[in-house]
Amino acid sequence: MKIVIAYDGSESADAALEDLKSAGLPKTAEALVLSLADVFLPPPNEEVDSTVPSYVPAGVRRAHERAEHEVKEAESLALRASEQLHKSFPEWHVRHEARADSPAWALIKRADEWKADLIVVGAQGHSVLGGRLILGSVSQRVLYEAHCSVRVARGRGRDADFPLRLIIAVDNSLYSHHAVDAVCRREWPGGTEVRLVAVVDTVMAITPDPSQPLELKWIEVGDEENFDQVRQVFEPEAAKLRSARLNAAVMIRRGNPADGIIAEAEGWGADCVFLGAKGMRGVDRLLLGSVSSAVSARAHCSVEVVRPNAMASTRS
Repeated sequence: MKIVIAYDGSESADAALEDLKSAGLPKTAEALVLSLADVFLPPPNEEVDSTVPSYVPAGVRRAHERAEHEVKEAESLALRASEQLHKSFPEWHVRHEARADSPAWALIKRADEWKADLIVVGAQGHSVLGGRLILGSVSQRVLYEAHCSVRVARGRGRDADFPLRLIIAVDNSLYSHHAVDAVCRREWPGGTEVRLVAVVDTVMAITPDPSQPLELKWIEVGDEENFDQVRQVFEPEAAKLRSARLNAAVMIRRGNPADGIIAEAEGWGADCVFLGAKGMRGVDRLLLGSVSSAVSARAHCSVEVVRPNAMASTRS
């Protein structure tokens, strides 16, 4: 498994590193800690004729020096985080990098170059006025544009005596199946609890073959008396989680998907919410898609948005 971790030295970034201990990640993995200076670093001056040095205005020299200072500071931060990460995961192969670039696009580009399975960002970070911008609004841009899974990590200061609690938002789409598969592939401590949460309105799309999304059938779910029928739709996914030695249950909620998922996570004290990047096409009220960005922005716990192309290279 290849993991890119954004780090800017903020409390949120440190919390993201701590959160990785509760992410079910494999004992062996490759990790790249990336710290970014949101500055423009001009190319080095190349003098064609050393006998006639080129003139560089003082303001340009000072700007270049400040940019170089920011990059060096970013490299120092990345090194510190990589050392901390290696202590937490001694069997991981950890390296670090610093770059001068637009943070969101640099993360996405580097993850693509490296063929990463997962990008980890904190929920908040330094403001642009502080000289660096890694997290916060950048996490939403990465969430939208990345080609791999993205984890928006939040430290909750959880009690180690209590089992991990995970929520998987489901709508019976292929994307929500991938979210279930992502959880099954991880290595969780004994006693980990999982709730499959389906937030429904009046109708719900079902299909006997998830690989054929155009062959949809619909069931009425306007009344709670029909919730048992909905629950049966998701029981195979719950059984899959149980076969991975997880305590799984199906929960049906009615209302706005983002609100329902966030309320369930907060009320239950979840450690992380897993969602697919998209849901049933044309059924926005049911679950995923734009809901993932709303949940990642507002939830009080970590949120991981799973993209299916990440699954091929994920290893347990």
